[in-house]
This record gives sequence, C-alpha cells and structure tokens, in this order.
Amino acid sequence: MTGVESLSGWGQAATVIGIVLLEAVVLYIGYGALEKLVGSKIIAAIRGDQ
Repeated sequence: MTGVESLSGWGQAATVIGIVLLEAVVLYIGYGALEKLVGSKIIAAIRGDQ
C-alpha cells in the first residue's frame, strides 16, 4: 500500500485537505445524529425536568 509520502507536494496537500474535509463531514453528521437522538434528554436532565 502506498502512502501520501509517494505523492508530489501538490498531491500531498490535496490529499490531506480532502481527508480533513471528509473527517469534518463525518463528524458533523455523526454529532448531528447524536444530538438528535439524545440532545433533548440531556438538556432535560441538566434542567432537572422529569
């Protein structure tokens, strides 16, 4: 398996930027889904609502 090191300078930069953007999208979707599932329950627990 070849790594990012085998690419040229521009290729390395583009690959790293793409990986970071993909990670950001995955985290955005993941945290959004998590908030949708348990967000209201956590807020209610913090407020002391039953």
